[in-house]
Amino acid sequence: MPERDREANRFSARAARYARVGANMSGVAARMAGARIFGGESTAANAIALAQALGGLKGPIMKVAQLLATIPDLLPPEYAAELQKLQSEAPPMGAAFVMRRMQAELGPDWRSRFGSFDPHPAAAASLGQVHRATSKQGEALACKLQYPDMQSAVEADLKQLDIALALHRRLDPVIDTSEIAQEIGERVREELDYEREAKHAALYAHLLEGIGEVRVPQVHPDLSTRRLLTLSWLEGERILNFVSADAAIRNRLAVAMFKAWWHPFSHAGVIHGDPHLGNYTVFSEGGEARGINLLDYGCIRIFDPKFVGGVVDLYRGLQQNDRARVVHAYETWGFKNLSHDLIDILNIWAGFIYGPLLDDRVRTVADGVAPGEYGRRQAFQVHKALKEKGPVTVPREFVFMDRAAVGLGAVFLHLRAELNYHRLFEDEIEAFLVEGLAARQAQALGACGLLVSTL
Repeated sequence: MPERDREANRFSARAARYARVGANMSGVAARMAGARIFGGESTAANAIALAQALGGLKGPIMKVAQLLATIPDLLPPEYAAELQKLQSEAPPMGAAFVMRRMQAELGPDWRSRFGSFDPHPAAAASLGQVHRATSKQGEALACKLQYPDMQSAVEADLKQLDIALALHRRLDPVIDTSEIAQEIGERVREELDYEREAKHAALYAHLLEGIGEVRVPQVHPDLSTRRLLTLSWLEGERILNFVSADAAIRNRLAVAMFKAWWHPFSHAGVIHGDPHLGNYTVFSEGGEARGINLLDYGCIRIFDPKFVGGVVDLYRGLQQNDRARVVHAYETWGFKNLSHDLIDILNIWAGFIYGPLLDDRVRTVADGVAPGEYGRRQAFQVHKALKEKGPVTVPREFVFMDRAAVGLGAVFLHLRAELNYHRLFEDEIEAFLVEGLAARQAQALGACGLLVSTL
């Protein structure tokens, strides 16, 4: 039986995964309980233990940990700091095993289809690892090869997540996380499908054509499968290498990040939902940093045009103090049982997200706030208010919308960028119409082999 067939969602693999996750997490949970983490002091030692327990498992449990670390006020700062490091610390697949995996994906003559292939990983991620290669024509390539048994790992880990979120709803019922669990499940399952990710990369190349500050790798479909994705290799440096660069360079990179995120959203209802800094590198020309490479397309969220219309409605409603338009925006997004008190609570978070966009001046994204504290004060205020006036069910679209918005803001803070975010946003939504967006979205998705029905 081919290796690809053996990697189905096997019960035995899921059972083994349950055991590994349970054993690692039970030890950390006991340690947390001993330190009374939920009611007392958190410690760096416990945070490191949690990161090690999750990082050694690879797979979606690590990706979920990264997600949780980006949600303000959900975890103590020590834990968020450690979990945000979980990107490249998973044990790699050995060279011999990589060779067998490549043969399973491309056939016994797979080596003849490359000019060169390095069996040792250049980078590791939560669901796979990246290998350097060259094409027969000498082009530098990046081959992302999925770890084995990832489908089984996904189902096992999502089951554990369902249990954890159900417990969270019982202990802290102010936010109903049921739709959050569904959204995370759908997006993580999508990330298993590298054929879909290839279409996402093609979609971003289409949407960002003409945006010179952002580069998107080219897909090589003849060297790609459902579990192997081959892209052109984009040379670049880590974005954190530029936090002490001249202000002009830092601001230039921040503008590139802004366009990479807001342009696809405002023009086709698409966002890049993974804000991890490892998904961006900086390219240079003439010895000077010019823009960013956007590297990973697994976590892409495509929204109904009405949702994007709600984003613009809320922005205009806050800008013009038009409460009716604000309420309409929340209703468009799917919030239910809206009271005056609940609207005021939601506006606390909206004011945080939209604040830089509403302020027509050059400024940092959050004056005087450290990157690790971004959004925590507002999240605490919302949580406290919901204990008195809630609960609220958060529509599923908000999981990756808010995650990406907070992650993007954190990048701006790291870069200490000073921009007129208001002017940049106004340029993106100029003459916005939902009907026009729907037509552009259908055209863009169709050109890349994606269906509108995938919303």
